[in-house]
Amino acid sequence: MRFTKLGTALLTDDVAASTRFYVDHFGFRPLAELDWYASLQHPQHPEYTLDFVERGHEAMPKGFRAQETGGVLLGFLVTDAAAEEAALRAKGVSIAEPLRDEPWGQRRFNVWGPEGTLIEVLQNIDPDPDWMAAQGL
Repeated sequence: MRFTKLGTALLTDDVAASTRFYVDHFGFRPLAELDWYASLQHPQHPEYTLDFVERGHEAMPKGFRAQETGGVLLGFLVTDAAAEEAALRAKGVSIAEPLRDEPWGQRRFNVWGPEGTLIEVLQNIDPDPDWMAAQGL
């Protein structure tokens, strides 16, 4: 298959709340906003879009419309995860999992999106040499 872009669309109970969350906290900008649908784009990465569709809307296939949004993780790679966590905390965003350094070379934390999506904000760091050796790497 050859395609020109990959898009992500998530079902949500509140399109406006999901839109505001990603605009206010992750820097996305609306491309289209309807009462049942929104499409967001990130200005630093115009090829990245994130869409929200109101749960139950007829635009979705019948067997999919009422599904809960779950099992989805969005990852945002940043240069300073500690600063991003501090900024989100200062804005009152609830942190699902606090900042931690992983031995495989990631500094990361998690927050929940309003639609039930887990969001991971991560930074690449040097892996722990002892952990790497124990893995045979």
